[in-house]
Amino acid sequence: MTGQPTAAQRRVIDAADPVTGRLRGGTEAQRAALVQRGLAFRHPRPPHDHFLTPAGHRIREAPPEAEPPRVPVPERAAPPSATGVFAARVGGEEDPPPSGPGRLREVHSAWQGLLELRRMTNPDGAAGRPCGWERTHLVRAAALALEAAGHHPATGGADGYRVRATPQPEAVAVYAPDAAALAACAATLEAAGWQTGEYTEPRTRRRYLLASPRRA
Repeated sequence: MTGQPTAAQRRVIDAADPVTGRLRGGTEAQRAALVQRGLAFRHPRPPHDHFLTPAGHRIREAPPEAEPPRVPVPERAAPPSATGVFAARVGGEEDPPPSGPGRLREVHSAWQGLLELRRMTNPDGAAGRPCGWERTHLVRAAALALEAAGHHPATGGADGYRVRATPQPEAVAVYAPDAAALAACAATLEAAGWQTGEYTEPRTRRRYLLASPRRA
């Protein structure tokens, strides 16, 4: 069963870890109620922590009483997070977060958290294959894999990668400034558990990757 949480349950959801979804507050009764609503689950292995489901993540990221999310428009950069929560850089942001050692630490921590989420939520505990959260946050997940591997996103007048949504289910488009950079992005995504193919836009003749999470 799914449903909208109460105000108290919403506070528990909002306090969850933004990457792993581990619940960090609330009473046992509140966590059990979120499980019953399909917004969280109790991990079967000790210490039996509770984690948000993909439905719980969607509620966490949407403001209360928000309208249903619109389908992203390809080739338009997603806005940076206005909540202060970590957001992977997809390339082309008008106001990107500052770079430097602090950003490197944030990216490393987010990537390690995502690997732990894979271990926790994939049925076989595999960390080398994308998990359910990544399948519902394709652009952010692919961008995090690229940024964590040291690729530079496009920003200002500098060239770099750009990750964009596509009309195809479970697929994102990845653009890079040249063939070598595109091949490097493909290698990184494949090592992170994605499958990629290189294509050419019919009108612009621009090369790009079509990347989707592997299922096995």
